Parts: sequence; structure tokens; C-alpha cells
Amino acid sequence: MGGRADKEDEAGPSGRRLLLVSTNYAPEHTGIGPYATGIAEHWASRGHETHVLAGLPHYPAWRLDPAYRTVWRATEQRAGVTVHRRRHSVPPRQSALRRALFESSILAHGLVAPPRTGRLDAVLAQLPSLAGGVLGARVAARHRAPFVPVVQDLMGAAAAQSGIQGGGRAAELAERAESWVLRRATLVGVIHETFVERVRAMGVDPGRIRLVPNWSHIQAPAAPRDRTRERLGWRPEQTVVLHSGNMGLKQGLKVLVDAARHDPDTRIVLMGDGNQREHLAALAAGLPNLEFLPSVDDADFPDVLAAADVLAVTQRASVLDMSVPSKLTSYFAAGRPVVASVAAEGGTAREVLRSGAGMLVEPENPDQFLSAVRRLAEDPKMADELGAAGPRHVAAHLSREAGLARIDALIDEAMGGLGR
Repeated sequence: MGGRADKEDEAGPSGRRLLLVSTNYAPEHTGIGPYATGIAEHWASRGHETHVLAGLPHYPAWRLDPAYRTVWRATEQRAGVTVHRRRHSVPPRQSALRRALFESSILAHGLVAPPRTGRLDAVLAQLPSLAGGVLGARVAARHRAPFVPVVQDLMGAAAAQSGIQGGGRAAELAERAESWVLRRATLVGVIHETFVERVRAMGVDPGRIRLVPNWSHIQAPAAPRDRTRERLGWRPEQTVVLHSGNMGLKQGLKVLVDAARHDPDTRIVLMGDGNQREHLAALAAGLPNLEFLPSVDDADFPDVLAAADVLAVTQRASVLDMSVPSKLTSYFAAGRPVVASVAAEGGTAREVLRSGAGMLVEPENPDQFLSAVRRLAEDPKMADELGAAGPRHVAAHLSREAGLARIDALIDEAMGGLGR
């Protein structure tokens, strides 16, 4: 494998041949998918021959996209990227066993049918997919290419902190797998500094850990707020609190159901999908001021966020250092104040405080949450000041250009500084 004897093994004349391993990818437009898609399409736009090993679209609904119902294995061309799809299980409800089956099916299909790419120059894998990490490490070793995992979430910590059924034993096994993957990396990217200590504790030399924060992948709002509110049926005088994104266990969204029950004058909107949606709908039965909305398309998304009075981010009290919600980058760009019902010592709280765009309240405490919402409603000047801080933070720290430049620098360094 040391040389490249024929043209079939050579990358295009203008760049490298790169593989990104990410279970989540376009057309998924929330969570990790947009970041994987952004990286791959950026590489392709720079002239690199770009391959992606991905699953079938299923997130955040945890239901298979109907367009892929009969797909077992496929190769697609999307925006100059070659996407290799492999079928896997899609558990509609989460437990440690179901998650293990999900990961096992990704790993098994990836091992049986690895993507045909030709000789690779580097492999990047998006975690928390343990299977994706293992597959990325194996493919990189086979090609003698640098392996660079980027930690978006920590699966071991997630199993311990999210409240998933059977999480204790699963956490131990997941952390072993994560450690195996990360110790084989040339460099390890982490999206937030709160992950560094856990990654170091898995046996990774701190000198090989690099901070590569996510970026805001949405455009600035364009439509007038009052027009969007009218279209959505939100009255001008009504305080609207919007939560957007995945409705899973770790989000602890019961706090918003309880808030709606405690204050009939505040409209709570849950927009998106997830494995807890049906459970939350049952809890909210009979509450006229709690509304469920489906995900909206990318063009409409910024305007819907900006039409709300308050953007909510919630997590279970046990969630500390397992993840930083990707929704925050979109929230900040929308220019509305954020109320974060999260643990004060966690990475999410740190990011909200760093932005200057929001307020922290105790997790799983609906009365504290409502108190913050009422304070913002009664002080429009403070609400506007917090909201305006978000876009400033995005421009200074979370631009797409800066985020992708950090990924490029990570790959360049892993390859020994051979940038193009």
C-alpha cells in the first residue's frame, strides 16, 4: 500500500482524496448532519475528491426517510460529493439495547461493504457514532492515512447522563469503545473545551487534542417578525417561547410542558421531532397554549426562530459534559434572547454565558424558567440587548468560514502541514 502505481488510485489533480465518516448527513438538516454536509461540500468546492460514508436519513424523527425505504446500499452524488449509504436499524424508541443494535448494524454493514474510494489521503469521523469511529479508524489504518475523529458528543457520558434505559452498563462499554477510537487518532478535534478532560482521561495525549467549535449554518432572518408571527398564528401580545430541534431524553423537555401548564398566558412551541415527541404530546394533552410544529425547511427556519420572543434550550439536570446542543449556533444567529434551563457547571451554560445572548435558570425547574421568560417580557430593552448579542457572537466566533478553516487546519496538521 506504500505507493500509487496507477491512475485509478490517484486523487484529482487539484486536491486530495478525503473520506468523512458520519452516520448523519444531508438531507438531514438538524443536529450533526449539517456540519458533516458543510465539511464535505467545502472540501469538494476546494477541488478535493470527497467521499462520505453515511447512514440513511432518519434524524431527528428516528424514522427512516420514506425516500430510502427500499434502499439497502447506495452511492449518490450530492453537490460534488460521493456519498456511500449503508442501511442500518432505526430504533423508534431509545434504550441502551436498541442503541447498541443501531450502532452494531452500522458497524456490520460498514465492515461488510466498505466504500470504494481509491487510496485516501486522510479520514475524518464524526462522533458520537461509535461505529463510525471504529470504521473510520479501520479505513484509515488500511490506507495508512491520518485518522482525525471530531467529538460532537460523548457517547459514554451520554449513556450515563441522559437517563436512557440501561445506561449504566452501556456507559462503561461505550467509553471503552470511544477510548479505542480516540487513542488511534492522529489528532482529536473537540467542539467544546468541556470535552477535553474526558478525552484526556481516555488515554489521549493532551498535545493531540484540538478545539474546533461548530459554526452557525443558518442565514440571518429576512422576513419581518410580525408577518411571520401572523402566518404562524402567534398573537402580537402573546409571549411565545420556542424550542427547536430534537425531542429526546437528554433534552428534559417536560420542563416546558410543566411551564405551559403553570402559565396559560405563555405560548410554548416545540418545533421538530424525536423519540420523545409522542410522550410529550401525551403529557401536554389538553394544554391549549402548548403547540407542536414540524420541522420547517432551511429557508424558513431563521425567520421562525426570529419570530419567537424567547428561544429555549433545556437539558436534564444530569447532563454536564456529554454534549453542547448544536441548536445554540442557530439560536444566536436568530437574534432573540435565549433562556437555558441547564446545569450551571455544564458546557451549554458556559456557551450561553460566553455569548452574552441569554439567561441561565436551574434545570427541570418550570417556575424558574417562567420567571426568566416573564422578566424578558416585562423588559423589552433587556430582551433586545440579549438578542443582539447573539449575532455579534456569531460574527466574531461562529462564522462558517472560521469553522471550516479550523477543520482544514486540523487536516493539514494531521497530514504534516501539507495544505493545499
